[in-house]
Amino acid sequence: MNWITLNNNKQIPIIGSGTNTFGKVNNDYSADINFDTTELQSAITNGYRHFDTAISYRNEAVIGKAITESDVPREEFFITSKLPGKPEYTKDEATIDEAVKYSLEAFQTDYIDLYLIHHPWDNDEEMVATWKVLEKHAKAGILKSIGVSNFPKDQLQLILDNATIKPTVNQIKSHPGEWNHDVIEFGREHEVFAEAWSPLSGVSDANRERLNAIGEKYGKSWSQVVLNFQIDREVIVIPKSHNFDRQKSNLEVFDFELTEEEKQEIYNL
Repeated sequence: MNWITLNNNKQIPIIGSGTNTFGKVNNDYSADINFDTTELQSAITNGYRHFDTAISYRNEAVIGKAITESDVPREEFFITSKLPGKPEYTKDEATIDEAVKYSLEAFQTDYIDLYLIHHPWDNDEEMVATWKVLEKHAKAGILKSIGVSNFPKDQLQLILDNATIKPTVNQIKSHPGEWNHDVIEFGREHEVFAEAWSPLSGVSDANRERLNAIGEKYGKSWSQVVLNFQIDREVIVIPKSHNFDRQKSNLEVFDFELTEEEKQEIYNL
């Protein structure tokens, strides 16, 4: 596994696993939590140590259960969660404190590696106030790194302008249907790494065919080509799979190097 050093000198595995349907009946996002850790245990067996969830996914306790039940020490894992940008979670400092406490208890841990504001909303003052509370927990060592999610350039700039602790990550949509190049480059200019959620979605049949043609040269699939392309430009990726073999395949992307011409073709998809 390759790691990236964030702007606070903390390291994050460049590949993680999305989990928004894990531990739920029929792997349905909206279904009841059943605390089934099958997918998580297979991911851990495959070598995943970076898991991404959120309060709104309702399954932080499932990730905590899987980590606790594994033979891997807590310090080898990198856990990300997210605070919803909704009044019931952000209306004041005490409410945010309670949300952080809830996440810690669900994970059965005394710190969280990365905590994000899940999405922006239309109140700059409240967003800045929320960020200040997360900074407090970061300074206390409870949140090792803090960042944002789904922030466009102007709202990321708002946080940067008012931060005493710079966001480490902006988790955004970035896949072959919508790379979000501008947001990625803007973040790079400010030392804020992009992290791609659902990095293998949004692929048209035509683009899949083109990506498979590139991958054939290296004995790789279209999805491995996409992940390699993102990793090469230091975009953190969190693909999700419930299948052991596909989980394994998503990690087998470090043993080939795309040509500059291939990278440009992919960039222009």
